[in-house]
Amino acid sequence: MFKENISKEDLAELPLSSFEGEIILVEDYDVMMDAVKYLRTFSAIGFDTETKPSFKRGQVNQVALLQLSTNDKAFLFRLKKLGLPNELKELMVDSSIQKVGVAIRDDVKALQKLNYFEAGGFVELQDEVKDFGIQNFSLKKMAGIVLGVRISKSQRLTNWEATLSEAQQNYAATDAWVALEIYQSLVAAQS
Repeated sequence: MFKENISKEDLAELPLSSFEGEIILVEDYDVMMDAVKYLRTFSAIGFDTETKPSFKRGQVNQVALLQLSTNDKAFLFRLKKLGLPNELKELMVDSSIQKVGVAIRDDVKALQKLNYFEAGGFVELQDEVKDFGIQNFSLKKMAGIVLGVRISKSQRLTNWEATLSEAQQNYAATDAWVALEIYQSLVAAQS
């Protein structure tokens, strides 16, 4: 049903795709409360985080951005301004809402440093695709194999603590959204 692998060359041939819905930058408590209330109405959401890269040995930056996405709305939580308020933390604990992402263990650990929680409802796409024989585990390659699209990773090593450019916002929203899209395609393929 799905290919096991995809080459860089084949991936380069695929159409470029990115999140086309509404991107909501969450920098204050009231907007955060509205976002959490909205996200709680979904059974599955896309999940990712971004951290300012460190180019010095031994220096580790705190997670700067939490991205949670539905199919048509992506919320970018500026954690440098918000921290991880209890209402947002409770969303991370809620096992009735699946939070779908790639390589999420380190993302969760970084969030736990801000406000400790017992993670609930997280779905690791790298584990999910194994059931389909898929051997490539990067988000970019999974998007190519499962969705037949290419996503850009050009903003990955940018400063996530600074004012976010439109390109950064689009990149961040796409990462969370495409994880959800891949998951929904895998679920549909099983039924």
